[in-house]
Amino acid sequence: MRVLITGAAGFLGSHLCDRFLAEGHEVIGMDNFLTGHTANIAHLAGHDRFTFIKHDVTNYIFIDGPLDAILHFASPASPVDYLRYPIQTLKVGALGTHKTLGLAKAKGARYLLASTSEVYGDPLVHPQSEDYWGNVNPIGPRGVYDEAKRFAEAMTMAYHRSHGLDTRIVRIFNTYGPRMRINDGRVVPNFISQALRGEPLTVYGDGSQTRSFCYVDDLIDGIYRLLMSDEVEPVNIGNPHEMTILQFAELINEMTGNTAGIRFEPLPVDDPKVRQPDITKARRILGWEPKISLEEGLRRTIPYFRERLGL
Repeated sequence: MRVLITGAAGFLGSHLCDRFLAEGHEVIGMDNFLTGHTANIAHLAGHDRFTFIKHDVTNYIFIDGPLDAILHFASPASPVDYLRYPIQTLKVGALGTHKTLGLAKAKGARYLLASTSEVYGDPLVHPQSEDYWGNVNPIGPRGVYDEAKRFAEAMTMAYHRSHGLDTRIVRIFNTYGPRMRINDGRVVPNFISQALRGEPLTVYGDGSQTRSFCYVDDLIDGIYRLLMSDEVEPVNIGNPHEMTILQFAELINEMTGNTAGIRFEPLPVDDPKVRQPDITKARRILGWEPKISLEEGLRRTIPYFRERLGL
């Protein structure tokens, strides 16, 4: 296959490039480096089946030659990023999705949209299955990301229904692993970086809010399987093992030997109280479920952060 991956220099995009190249495919990576980084794809320089194009996907996209698939992963994805770049986040979800869908239509390519568990908002249903419509505040600070992804899903399904485009939608839950940015703003890099520096871990609220953490290799495998499947409607990919943020903080301190403890800060606006994927559909349709335990995934991730911090 010849595939285009937008957001290729990001955390997930770069791992996707690795997976598709490992499977023998030709990959065209695209990124404008708003939140991605060249270091994530530096190891691919000179690879005979990898081409990189620096481009903003909210503008017209030209790709010479055929394309078999497009995976649209371009978007700020952490609260720090989409609060800093709210308009760009909305534009890449709307205009970027429109441009990449148009390219898929022109090329006759299969299309996979990277959506998110944030489409469920601060959920009133737990765990979250794909038939839940969500509880989202469209005008809150997080709304720029939540609504951008909800709109992107709607447009993807419109192209599927109106133009017969072969589409896939993955709803990604909390994922972690090497190549996350130290200043990403999400809980895994925050906790690991603070712990390695010997600082208290910052827990928002009382720490009773829950998350479910999936190691990046497991997530990429689920996405790959989804693209190769026949499922056109959204599929949750994530780890159903749920834990509180306080429990997670204690685990990070234990694994890093950090004795500085924990400090508590007020809970941010619209921060979801619970987050746990129902992966029944992924198990049934894709034969997928996560294989890497949280402890094993952290053992693979912590050394990356230690190196990045120069420790």
